[in-house]
Amino acid sequence: MKSHQTAQTMKPATAAKKLGVYLPATPTEFQEGVVSRAELNELQATPPEWLQELRRTGPHPRPVVAAKLGVSIAGLARGGVTEALTTEQIDALKDEKPEWLEKERATQADVRKETARLKQRDAERAQQDS
Repeated sequence: MKSHQTAQTMKPATAAKKLGVYLPATPTEFQEGVVSRAELNELQATPPEWLQELRRTGPHPRPVVAAKLGVSIAGLARGGVTEALTTEQIDALKDEKPEWLEKERATQADVRKETARLKQRDAERAQQDS
């Protein structure tokens, strides 16, 4: 008996998320189609010009904006940033250094320190238990 393997496909929103791009900024044919796992791998391995341009200049989805600004997604919301931003807009925010951004960066730094401390503590406990 021969088993037929169907190609794994995903919605454009899922593919855009995996590619780290803002779906409404992608070409219409990408938004309206389905993306197979092979097509996603191909896009990641050899990105077409539109994908390279989107990654370079945006608009970027909130997770990418948050990462570029060094804050959490919740921090973006607290700062009033609810839509996708271009690289130019992100750079302008970095240059302006609004109070909310400085506060959120400090909060994010504290979270990272605490996460590192807990990881170290857990590693020490695991070593003691062995």
